[in-house]
Amino acid sequence: MTPKGDDRRHALLDVAERILIDQGNARLSMRAVAAAAGVQLGHLQYYFPTRADLIHAVLTRALQRSLERLARVTHAPADAPLEGDPTKLVMALLTEHADQRLTRLFTEIWALAARDDAIAAVTRAFYRDYIDHVASIIHRTVPGQSEHLYRARAETLVMLIEGAALFRAGITGVRSEATDTHLAKTALHLLGADPR
Repeated sequence: MTPKGDDRRHALLDVAERILIDQGNARLSMRAVAAAAGVQLGHLQYYFPTRADLIHAVLTRALQRSLERLARVTHAPADAPLEGDPTKLVMALLTEHADQRLTRLFTEIWALAARDDAIAAVTRAFYRDYIDHVASIIHRTVPGQSEHLYRARAETLVMLIEGAALFRAGITGVRSEATDTHLAKTALHLLGADPR
């Protein structure tokens, strides 16, 4: 793809994300994205032939941004150890899920996935990749566990943090420092690295 084509593709993804976050999944149609982007429907379909392709690209980009933010927050490249401090991983995940707009984006995608098998498949693939990344961080942070246990702990940790995101973003509850502290301690326990 040319740089100009790549810019157009990113601009279309920006519009799709904005619609999901600001208007909800009920308003996300190929026609709505094309209209909001000021392009013909065929132009949008050149880059994203179906709605599922569009959601897949939104999720892929969200995953890449999440992994980049995790690397920045943990101050470690994707393949470097986190200096044996599992607290960095937990705090990085909590920071990642403190973004209200990101939580709203995923809330809308979860709603889409509940009703659309193609979107559900894309969402499962997203979480498979995300969990794989978290498992690799756990492996580097808390060494000496079995591969099966790394995966199980990563899945449980992601489930805990994703569910907590709804409360921490104010969608289903109210965030508090006391709850965040307990959440972090619970997450560390799940990692097999109980805080002292």
